[in-house]
Amino acid sequence: MASSHSSSPVPQGSSNDVFFKKEVDPSKHIQPVPSLPDVCPKEPTVTDQHRWTVYHSKVNLPAALNDPRLAKRESDFFTKTWGLDFVDTEVIPSFYLPQISKEHFTVYQQEISQREKIHERCKNICPPKDTFERTLLHTHDKSRTDLEQVPKIFMKPDFALDDSLTFNSVLPWSHFNTAGGKGNRDAASSKLLQEKLSHYLDIVEVNIAHQISLRSEAFFHAMTSQHELQDYLKKTSQAVKMLRDKIAQIDKVMCEGSLHILRLALTRNNCVKVYNKLKLMATVHQTQPTVQVLLSTSEFVGALDLIATTQEVLQQELQGIHSFRHLGSQLCELEKLIDKMMIAEFSTYSHSDLNRPLEDDCQVLEEERLVSLVFGLLKQRKLNFLEIYGEKMIITAKNIIKQVIVLADQMRMLNFPQWFELLKDIFSKFTIFLQRVKATLNIIHSVVLSVLDKNQRTRELEEISQQKNAAKDNTLDTEVAYLIHEGMFISDAFTEGELTPVAVDTTSQRNASPNSEPCSSDSVSEPECTTDSSSSKEQTASSAIPGGVDILVSEDMRLTDSELGKLANNIQELLYSASDICHDRAVKFLMSRAKDGFLEKLNSMEFITLSRLMETFIIDTEQICGRKSMSLLGALQSQANKFVNRFHEERKTKLSLLLDNERWKQADVPAEFQDLVDSISDGKIALPEKKSGATEERKPAEVLIVEGQQYAVVGTVLLLIRIILEYCQCVDNIPSVTTDMLTRLSDLLKYFNSRSCQLVLGAGALQVVGLKTITTKNLALSSRCLQLIVHYIPVIRAHFEARLPPKQYSMLRHFDHITKDYHDHIAEISAKLVAIMDSLFDKLLSKYEVKAPVPSACFRNICKQMTKMHEAIFDLLPEEQTQMLFLRINASYKLHLKKQLSHLNVINDGGPQNGLVTADVAFYTGNLQALKGLKDLDLNMAEIWEQKR
Repeated sequence: MASSHSSSPVPQGSSNDVFFKKEVDPSKHIQPVPSLPDVCPKEPTVTDQHRWTVYHSKVNLPAALNDPRLAKRESDFFTKTWGLDFVDTEVIPSFYLPQISKEHFTVYQQEISQREKIHERCKNICPPKDTFERTLLHTHDKSRTDLEQVPKIFMKPDFALDDSLTFNSVLPWSHFNTAGGKGNRDAASSKLLQEKLSHYLDIVEVNIAHQISLRSEAFFHAMTSQHELQDYLKKTSQAVKMLRDKIAQIDKVMCEGSLHILRLALTRNNCVKVYNKLKLMATVHQTQPTVQVLLSTSEFVGALDLIATTQEVLQQELQGIHSFRHLGSQLCELEKLIDKMMIAEFSTYSHSDLNRPLEDDCQVLEEERLVSLVFGLLKQRKLNFLEIYGEKMIITAKNIIKQVIVLADQMRMLNFPQWFELLKDIFSKFTIFLQRVKATLNIIHSVVLSVLDKNQRTRELEEISQQKNAAKDNTLDTEVAYLIHEGMFISDAFTEGELTPVAVDTTSQRNASPNSEPCSSDSVSEPECTTDSSSSKEQTASSAIPGGVDILVSEDMRLTDSELGKLANNIQELLYSASDICHDRAVKFLMSRAKDGFLEKLNSMEFITLSRLMETFIIDTEQICGRKSMSLLGALQSQANKFVNRFHEERKTKLSLLLDNERWKQADVPAEFQDLVDSISDGKIALPEKKSGATEERKPAEVLIVEGQQYAVVGTVLLLIRIILEYCQCVDNIPSVTTDMLTRLSDLLKYFNSRSCQLVLGAGALQVVGLKTITTKNLALSSRCLQLIVHYIPVIRAHFEARLPPKQYSMLRHFDHITKDYHDHIAEISAKLVAIMDSLFDKLLSKYEVKAPVPSACFRNICKQMTKMHEAIFDLLPEEQTQMLFLRINASYKLHLKKQLSHLNVINDGGPQNGLVTADVAFYTGNLQALKGLKDLDLNMAEIWEQKR
């Protein structure tokens, strides 16, 4: 195989497969390695074609595709085996990849060329790594062989000849024993040992020298670098010395004078600050006497503000002053004393305000004093002052009752007008009392709200100031510089105009520093360092209370927004509690009089007057306090229920007595009852007012005229109508008893219906009143009375419906049931009248015989009874009802007559008997139609004959 070119890369036999580049000088190689033949010969070579070489090993696809001997790849390599799909196709450049040319690598080559030069220079200095490694490997193998001759004991790290065992093993004394004639042999042994050790030493020295020779270039290079470094250091030291000399000259000529001026200015400013600090100490020293003066005039807020300001000054600007070491604790004790004084003062104020004469027109007593106390209590978080005020309210409410009522026994001797005036006086005093409580609580509430509003505004201002400070810090960083000399700020070197905007912003930061002085060492003008106890440490804002008092809301209020909101709610609840207290005391006063049944004995007008007074008081207190108290309303409802029960029982008993004494005869109608009915027709469901003075007497009428209809009634029904109107008027006067009144009225109407049925239809009046019999006139009169009540039931229903809440409309069904019961009763009375005539027809017609004379005695008797019936009911019942009743009686008559004719075998054949019956029937018809109102009555007498089949 032909030899390869020496410039081609040759794979080495090492395990790392390192390749040498063509720039490596082969003379530097210790052991040149022959290169493999060139795999791509430029000239054709003659080889044995039958000889197998490594290039015939085509066992995988990469080996087949990378055959270097093939000048051109076979085009049918894939297609002959795998089909026509594998053909040469033109690869279209991707649209997403740019076209790369040499110009793209120009920048890279420029950057890397300098590094390549340095790399080549380093390679010339240092031998190639692989050559060095081969040299080391060869040398190492040789030195290892030599070193193996040296005993291992010399290689131990703990080798020391002072150890007896080590010394004996290196120099065995057995060779030096001079026993017998062996001296020459021992000498030879010693010489041999000496030579051996010398040989070991030579081997070690040779190896050391060899190692030094291998690293000689690096050693000499390090020594050369050390000399150069020493030269550089020498030159640098000289330059630094020259620079220091120049700086010293500049400092002496240009800086010492200026710095001296700055030090003097700084000293002056420090003296000013010491002076201001002494003035501040003098002011603080006067704190306790000033507080005593403020307390003597009850200026609690001012005293607390002064104490708070002094405490703040002691902690921030006078901290560590030995003379003031006890002042802080003394001020704390003084603050606790002020808390107790404020609570006692507020208790005294509450007692004076609530117990002053009720005739005083002033709503709030010493408003400025109250505002000052409330602000002081809020400042100290003493929120229990509302409890104190609540206790004073309870005591005052009791005292109001005691002032009105001197002796409880005397109150029981009072009649209703006297007792009513007493209750009215109590209600008026309670109203004034609640107005005063509301005015006082409004002042307290406004103070709380002003503090809450100030807290919110303070937070907003703080947020705005923080934003401004952040923006200002960004600008100051580029405009302001501090010169530092001896660890102290000397910004006072700037002009006063440049320092002004800076000093305000930086003072607080320097004061806050833990290592700074109480007043910073910066130069600050005198007004900026002076501390005023009323303005520098506590900012205040003026607010106006609705009462007209201007107050100062301090920013150091310790209450949160939630606490202030809860306190405002407690103030409103305290007002509600005041209303409840007044109502409770009024209920006790009311119940004390109701123990002997005094209230239950009141008549309707008296109770209505009392009810209206109590409702007025309830409405007034609701308007004052904003919430309706339920205790007095509950007591009123309880008394109203008792009144309704008594009211109903009285009228039910009265109605029962009237019914038991009623003889069921038509009564005359007095004019006042007619007026009463007329007022109902006009839409006024109320009792007419009694006209004062002389009135013209009018005669009673026989009937009651209602909307053009005449009603013949008994006296009980007239009184019942008046009673019904009393129920309706009671509902108007006392709306809270509407449902109870509806139930009671329904019971009353049902009672009248059932009791009248028992007395008339049930003939109970025979035993109760002693009537001999229940006549048709009694029955007709009872029916007409029921009809009158039925006529007014819809009016009553509408009256109650207008006053009932929508949820209770279902109670109106009672009137529907009552109407049905009344209609059923009226129908029963009509049936009873028909039944009376039916029994009469059955009795008379059962004896009827068809014979002369005509008319027969039977028919004369029937006509006589019909006439009596007509006379009894015609004046009582309307004409329409009379006609309907007689039609039903006529039907009964025809039924009995037909039955009797059938019994007698009399038929409509035109015979003599038929003629007699026809004559009798004609007589009956003529008499019946001759009665008043029955002229046009269709009797249809042809129904008495059996129909021919």
